[in-house]
Amino acid sequence: MNYEQILYEVDGPILTVTLNRPDKLNAYTATMGAELADAFRRADEDDAVRAVIVTGAGRGFCAGADLSGGANTFDTSAGSSAALGGERGDRRQSFIMRIFNCRKPSIAAINGAAVGVGITLALPMDIRIASSNARFGFVFSRRGLVPEAGSAWFLPRIVGISQALRWCYSGRIFDADEALKGGLVSELAAPEALMGAARSLAEEIAAETAPVSIALTRQMLWRLSAAPHPMAALDVDYPLTRELGAGADVKEGVRAFMEKRRPEFPGRPSKDMPKSYPWWRE
Repeated sequence: MNYEQILYEVDGPILTVTLNRPDKLNAYTATMGAELADAFRRADEDDAVRAVIVTGAGRGFCAGADLSGGANTFDTSAGSSAALGGERGDRRQSFIMRIFNCRKPSIAAINGAAVGVGITLALPMDIRIASSNARFGFVFSRRGLVPEAGSAWFLPRIVGISQALRWCYSGRIFDADEALKGGLVSELAAPEALMGAARSLAEEIAAETAPVSIALTRQMLWRLSAAPHPMAALDVDYPLTRELGAGADVKEGVRAFMEKRRPEFPGRPSKDMPKSYPWWRE
């Protein structure tokens, strides 16, 4: 796919995806959604990519849906350019599910306005850090909509049900300090330091951890954190621990620790996942 509205840049083990409509504050379109889905598909298939950073070009992260369609902006029957990815086909292939199912960790580096779909597209990412001048808003109730892009599932898991309801009920815009206090982002950085902070997180993952372990950990925590009983986690982690414990990655991890050196894990998520993966059925 040739990208029109995002940039795809690999530097060493880190992929940076940049939402690239700076003159529109990176307002979301269906084209952008399709390109995001393809970018995460590519990242998932490329063992050289160890982590993904998503940010926005210019002053904004993503200021929400492109409203150039006026009152018909969200009317899919009118051919809306702001329809969420997947509406015209299998929603399991939408950018939301591509991010959620990806075996690579993702970091949202929120450099400016992140409103509506501009923040919900970051919810299935694993770590969200923000510029100190970023702004946020779950504005759906003020547009007559409901929380979209799976956000009714993601947001309460991230910030808790009470905080999720408060933000979604009001639909107001709030600042980076409130986002940090409410648990939506885990860290704030000065605007000029944001990408450096995101890159530092990504490089630590790439340098110190096993790719297969990260891929499994990512899915375990997302899928098991809301399980009704700890046996659900035990049923998954016991066979994984047995299989991994006999494998090359764990042996290398222990040797590297004993020898006080950086590990060089041989396992690759594209071909070396345990037999019990995936353990879920959608």
